[in-house]
Amino acid sequence: MNELYGTAGCPFTAELREDLEWRGIAFTEYDVEADRAALARMLAFTGGARTVPVFVEDGRVKQVGFGGRGCVVGGG
Repeated sequence: MNELYGTAGCPFTAELREDLEWRGIAFTEYDVEADRAALARMLAFTGGARTVPVFVEDGRVKQVGFGGRGCVVGGG
């Protein structure tokens, strides 16, 4: 199972989503600003790091950010 954790306002989330779709990689996307449970899962995967996008493949973090860049998710 592949998961993409990101935010609606992060352009790097959009870029990674487009890259995954272009490569034909299936994934479920979560907006961590709108979904607190998804934020908690992402933080567990990243050890508390709040940079999105985060791509998880088969339960393991495969990529954080896109092209060396990312957006920081605020606390809450």
